[in-house]
Amino acid sequence: MKKLVIDYNNDGKKVSTFLTHIFPNLNVNNVYKALRKKDIKLNGKRINTNIVLHYNDILEVFIADDVLNGTNKKLDIPIIYEDDNIVVFNKPDNLEVVGDNSLTSIMKDKYTFLEPCHRIDRNTLGLVLFAKNENSLSILLDKFKNSEIEKHYIACCYGMGKKECFLTSYLFKDSKKSIVYISDEPKKFYTKIETSYKLIDYNKQENLSLLDVTLHTGKTHQIRAHLAHSSLPILGDGKYGSYEINKKYKCNHQLLCSYSLKFNFKTDAGILNYLNDFQISLRKIPFSEYFK
Repeated sequence: MKKLVIDYNNDGKKVSTFLTHIFPNLNVNNVYKALRKKDIKLNGKRINTNIVLHYNDILEVFIADDVLNGTNKKLDIPIIYEDDNIVVFNKPDNLEVVGDNSLTSIMKDKYTFLEPCHRIDRNTLGLVLFAKNENSLSILLDKFKNSEIEKHYIACCYGMGKKECFLTSYLFKDSKKSIVYISDEPKKFYTKIETSYKLIDYNKQENLSLLDVTLHTGKTHQIRAHLAHSSLPILGDGKYGSYEINKKYKCNHQLLCSYSLKFNFKTDAGILNYLNDFQISLRKIPFSEYFK
């Protein structure tokens, strides 16, 4: 445990900014993880948000020394598929797709050109598609925009899902609070969203559903918020899920995985035409251990 007193120079800084300044090799993702687990105390009280610090505040940090000093084992990021134009990584949780200490920054050193074609949430596992040249990037960004790449997710949810369901609602993103709100009726500043799912399995004893989820629109936190709004909160989701349910199942990471990408090109894809009708998936369906 590290006990730190905030001086004048650090007055007004957020917890993450302060800690990554004091510990230059500390990955900011580990700060957010510690906050979620309430492994940081401010003036004797555990906190779970990245709040602003003030002069003379006392911060107690329960993060291992090797993590603070950046000496922990480097991430092993599997490659699921690769050719001359694209590469698909299996992203672990607690890792951003872009930014400092992100999937992109970690993997860029191994390629002459590497850019993500889409993003998934920091705490969502699974497939992320990258372009290995500018031509591929331009094509794939256009294909995602025109819904010519089908994205499937696996979600483990609390509650009984329907055999098949197509959800239509409206979403508002509050950027300041980093949260989205869902409405069943159209409202000012709300954007229409569409999400569908199929029930893969249901654990009656635990009241858990394993869902194959398809995004038809791609908005921030769409799957997590939309399913929670439909009384199917994702297990382990600390933002849109249930604290009591997550505690009951001792689940502190959200059970949502980007599972499959299918290329459904309706128009010419240039050098990527060979990918049409091609599907890239994980070999094993995630979270199946909850349904044995």
